[in-house]
Amino acid sequence: MHLDLSPAVLAELRRSRPHPAVSILMPTHRREPDNAQDPVRLRNLLAEAKERVQSDPAVSRADRMDLMEQLDRALAEVDLVHAEDGLAILAAPGEHQVWSFGRTAPARVVLSDTFLTRNLVAAQAAERPCWVLAVAADRVVLWGGNEERLTEETAHGFPLVRVYDKPDPERLEQIGDVPSTFRDEETKTFLRQADIEIGKVLAADPRPLYVAGEAAALSLLDAIGTIAREAAAQIPHGGLVQADAETVRRVVQPAVRAQADREIDAALALLDQARGRQEFAAGLDEVWQAAGDGRISRLVVEEHFRTTVRDDGDHLVPAGADEPGAREDIVDEVIERSLDTGAQVSFVPDGALADAGRVAAVLRY
Repeated sequence: MHLDLSPAVLAELRRSRPHPAVSILMPTHRREPDNAQDPVRLRNLLAEAKERVQSDPAVSRADRMDLMEQLDRALAEVDLVHAEDGLAILAAPGEHQVWSFGRTAPARVVLSDTFLTRNLVAAQAAERPCWVLAVAADRVVLWGGNEERLTEETAHGFPLVRVYDKPDPERLEQIGDVPSTFRDEETKTFLRQADIEIGKVLAADPRPLYVAGEAAALSLLDAIGTIAREAAAQIPHGGLVQADAETVRRVVQPAVRAQADREIDAALALLDQARGRQEFAAGLDEVWQAAGDGRISRLVVEEHFRTTVRDDGDHLVPAGADEPGAREDIVDEVIERSLDTGAQVSFVPDGALADAGRVAAVLRY
């Protein structure tokens, strides 16, 4: 299942497709007994999607057969044993994708000309994605993920592996790198290339970067480039270029948690400053309208804030999930709309915005 929603991947998901682009969204559960009904809900939603495709007169016979196959293949890829909080199955003629994400989503089936992405976008923002760069004299590995999960990045030219013209038997017997290794020109050239490549990654997909390696490696990176100096944290820990994902995650987790705490404090401080300048919006209705006008520069949301509303024409009003026009994922709509207009989005602990209706924003004007 897909794990990483980069800007390039999101742009690809949002492009128009031949009708119908089928989006199946549902909440999932990590533990018993809540997860017992997940397989049943999934099968029911899949059956609904197939029925709607079958009964749509605008779908050709060939596309209908293709979509049935794509949906079946997607179902076979779903891993409910390792479920998170939400699941998305996206299918169109000739393609399908399965996404698992750490934010709940209302159960629904949507047939349109584009995939429904708002829940994926909100989940990606809430997970605080980051990059981890593990550095040694002969290998540089890039990991992407968040505080809970990392996956090795095999695109963008990574991992970088240094090839020696004349293998050194003594060096091959060493475990780790001695400080003198980082003083030769070949090592400097190799790490300078790593600095350039990670710079390209950050330009395409900006995230906090954590750089890990022996102190000598970090010092050399500081001297020859800019990326390490601009990282969220440098972690003096060698041996990670050959480590597994869980080992790397455990090493960087304290730094990632500390960065998240700093970001929370900064977001709340920005709200206080905006309130004093009267560039402040609070409460879902007010924030929703500001998002629609493209006025939000920073959106701040409590981590587990979910509510159901309907639009009465002028304002959002509370609604039951079964009411006509009910919008169960309005918070995710606001998050996606804010990101689409260039806003930054921050998540804070539940209760941090109790006096602001659980969601607030810094306004551009």
